[in-house]
Amino acid sequence: MKTSGKPTSSMRRQNNPMTPLLEVNNLTMDFGGLRAIDTLDVEIHQGEIVALIGPNGAGKTTFFNCITGIYKPTQGDILVHPDQDTTIRLNGLKPNHVTRKGLARTFQNIRLFSSMTVLENVMIGCHPVTKTGILGAFFRGPSTRDEEQFIVDKSYGILQKIGLEKYVDELAVNLPYGAQRRLEIARALATNPFLLLLDEPAAGMNPRETQELDELIIRLRDEEGISILLIEHDMKLVMSLSDRIVVVDYGKKIAQGTPEEIRNNPLVIKAYLGEDIDA
Repeated sequence: MKTSGKPTSSMRRQNNPMTPLLEVNNLTMDFGGLRAIDTLDVEIHQGEIVALIGPNGAGKTTFFNCITGIYKPTQGDILVHPDQDTTIRLNGLKPNHVTRKGLARTFQNIRLFSSMTVLENVMIGCHPVTKTGILGAFFRGPSTRDEEQFIVDKSYGILQKIGLEKYVDELAVNLPYGAQRRLEIARALATNPFLLLLDEPAAGMNPRETQELDELIIRLRDEEGISILLIEHDMKLVMSLSDRIVVVDYGKKIAQGTPEEIRNNPLVIKAYLGEDIDA
């Protein structure tokens, strides 16, 4: 199979529905004598919203860190298939290179540039996919100025889609909490992802903000064609959003299926006996 850089939108439309966008096989991550992820297999297909749930310490964020290049897994393969003829192995790639391949993520803790404006935060998200080098930035020729204007226009357009355009010139630190969470998603969208990884996006949100997040994620899937993998502790949100749910415990997958199947799965019920399913 050939390997490629960032897939185009036309390549994505040609994706074979039987070929997953993301294919994780036998993923294992050891930290000294601790096995945080144990031979985990996960697939994400075009147009899916998939939730990864499990108790605290189950390895969910470690899984995200392996996929996005923060950790190099001990063993296993992390593959993306942007089209049916292309396979890209992500193992060992740096986070910025993973981003260029079409994956973007948010984090449990908000990581905005608080002293920059909302627009500037999204513009920074465009950096991994810009072409201007150091010389171009120094001499500021016509192509550099054109790209700068393109980035400004693109960033403002993303804010409009996310519903944050009214905050365009506000410092990020001054935004309401729920808007800060959505700004993180906007910055991730600036990298043109086909797969968006959301790490507890509803953490700390009130019910109204959570409902807005629910609607936003569905719009990103339906209108932008972006597939979603999320870690989330809000089971109401998980059950309403997800096409499939993967349940992990002690780094191992113990169940996967539709929300209804997970709700009634004996292994899941046993694993969380006496408590709600927690992400």
